[in-house]
Amino acid sequence: MKRFLAVLIALTMTLSLAACSPAESVEPEVLTGSGEGFKGEIVVEVTKQGDTITDVKVLTNSETPSVAKEALEQIPVAIVETNSSEVDVVAGATYTSKGIIYAVNNALDPKAYPAPEFEVEVPTDPEAVEASDLYRGFGFTATPRKGPGSDNESVQVWSFNIVFADVIFDQDGKILSITVDQTEVASPNYDGDGMPHFSGFPGQGGYNFDENHDEVVDGKTEDTEEWFMEEVSNWKTKRERGESYQMATGTWASQMDAYQEAFIGKTVEEVQEWFAKYTSDRNGRILKPESDNAEDAAKYEALSEEDKAMVVDVVASASMSLQDGHGDIIGAIVEAAENKRPLDIEKVSIKGLGVTTTPRKGPGSDNESVQVWSINQVYTTTLFDNEGKIIDIYIDQLEIASPNYDGDGMPHLSGLPGQGGYNFDENHDEVVDGKTEDTEEWFMEEVSNWKTKRERGESYQMATGTWASQMDA
Repeated sequence: MKRFLAVLIALTMTLSLAACSPAESVEPEVLTGSGEGFKGEIVVEVTKQGDTITDVKVLTNSETPSVAKEALEQIPVAIVETNSSEVDVVAGATYTSKGIIYAVNNALDPKAYPAPEFEVEVPTDPEAVEASDLYRGFGFTATPRKGPGSDNESVQVWSFNIVFADVIFDQDGKILSITVDQTEVASPNYDGDGMPHFSGFPGQGGYNFDENHDEVVDGKTEDTEEWFMEEVSNWKTKRERGESYQMATGTWASQMDAYQEAFIGKTVEEVQEWFAKYTSDRNGRILKPESDNAEDAAKYEALSEEDKAMVVDVVASASMSLQDGHGDIIGAIVEAAENKRPLDIEKVSIKGLGVTTTPRKGPGSDNESVQVWSINQVYTTTLFDNEGKIIDIYIDQLEIASPNYDGDGMPHLSGLPGQGGYNFDENHDEVVDGKTEDTEEWFMEEVSNWKTKRERGESYQMATGTWASQMDA
């Protein structure tokens, strides 16, 4: 009897243990899926155990880091936490968010969510393109501006913006690489820190000066040769101003980089179409969904839902104007295409754009012994191989002189409105004919007509050939 009970107890325990033991564990399943983001394909890896999503990783993407970072980090976490792909998109990264979500769905159910097809893109790395397929162009624009604003003594701020674009195109005119930079110069009564200044030429009395950038004029700049020389020598481009040039979103450079990325793969005509469709007709800024302006709001509402999502993504990283008094960036890109030339190279490793600005006392003085003053800004676009050797170089230059210089074709600057104009040799006979008009209109026309030495073409004759032919040599 005892033996029977012992066997019965043992059997009962065995059955109980069998009933309580877990079912055979399910092996994790690793799946791969593809979706379309703002810049192209997004590939994800999804790990699931049974019906539970345990991990989501973004394996590859071409999204703009500054725009897509939060979506790339947050969407996978949200999908795991909710065990569902039905999660909210990240504001400002709608395309990236939807691309990740679709890629996860494609991994989980490829029949219901087939992988998107992607066209074979033209390589954006010049090194991957045959030399015969490459063209390079340099574009330049100069834009005068009344403003920004005026000082606490109601004296007007004046400024001008010089934009330069270095662009590499393929044989179909599509942009493979683009670098845009800009020099913005303002009268010294502008209150922003870091702005390059121009106080007029020596002898014009200087200009109101907000020295400590507190919106209160502290006096006038010195009316001396030394001040002029130092002021112009210290001009920096917006990229050179770096982190100090903060905007509502990022820096000027980061915003320009975002636009440049949006233009890669487009022809100049397509860039112009993009600009016409997605920016304000008032100020050249990317459209915003929350705009209070009726015209802008109507233009935004006319867009498709897909276009609206793209605009929201761009606004998250770039909102500055592409064509207004702040500078004509679109115009510089268009001019780069018009000036493009074939590149005779094998491969490219590094591309550089350099700018220098040099003030000058001269050339000479006029027949009334009034000094001529000038400013030279040089632009150098260079391609290097992987050993740092120059394989292509293109140099252009903007020379501006006071209007008493007697040479024909020279771009002029008469100082700033309110400074009385400057001696003017109108017919270039080495005799002053009077003074330039001291008006806003004269300032605007002068700056708008600035041309580089290459743009001046055959009219810029030197002892041997033209300036351009000498520079090419």
